[in-house]
Amino acid sequence: MSIPDTPDRHGRIVLVRHGHVEGIAPPCFRGRADLPLTEKGLKQAEATRDFLSTLARPAAVYTSPLARCVRTAELIAQPHQLAPRLMPAFVDIDYGSWQGKSFDDIQAAAPEAFACWLRAPHLVAIPGGETLYEVAARLAGVLRTLVSRHRNETVVLVGHDSVNRVLLLLALELPLSRFWSFHQSPCGVSVLEQDAAGGWYAISINETMHLRALGSWAGTAR
Repeated sequence: MSIPDTPDRHGRIVLVRHGHVEGIAPPCFRGRADLPLTEKGLKQAEATRDFLSTLARPAAVYTSPLARCVRTAELIAQPHQLAPRLMPAFVDIDYGSWQGKSFDDIQAAAPEAFACWLRAPHLVAIPGGETLYEVAARLAGVLRTLVSRHRNETVVLVGHDSVNRVLLLLALELPLSRFWSFHQSPCGVSVLEQDAAGGWYAISINETMHLRALGSWAGTAR
């Protein structure tokens, strides 16, 4: 599958997750730890750059301020002679006391809360961290900012697994209980467009075929 490169009639957001970092497998709550891309992550970001360079030139490239996203955004912006713009409100979720802990650690220390995170994440209050409702509130501001700055334009937005999921739910007017409904692979690409009424619809979600040569596609990138 490929992303259709049609002329902009309405706004378009090309949503990208950063490339591979340490801590994806076995999984841990990376959150706001400022991790660099691994060599695998750099190759994924370069493949994403080449894939997206065939589309219309974006008006801007925005990114979470964390290094793994900034580097991914720099590579994507390169062919368009753009400098990525930091979007502080698009930073990864604050995992509070879970930050840096493995899934196994949290499952052992707080089995009920961890089970709820997997079953009904919108109901979890992580000690010292954010709820998904708090994440959604700041991401609603991100959407408003992009629409006001770039009406009828294409922008690239580089973020994290969790924030990308929440942004997709907001744009498609789905409840936060559907958090696990979207897989977000490292350097997976999702595309949203606005309709004539200002609502959003998905052209693609978690496109990874451009990563196939790296063995990182169709969900295997995790």
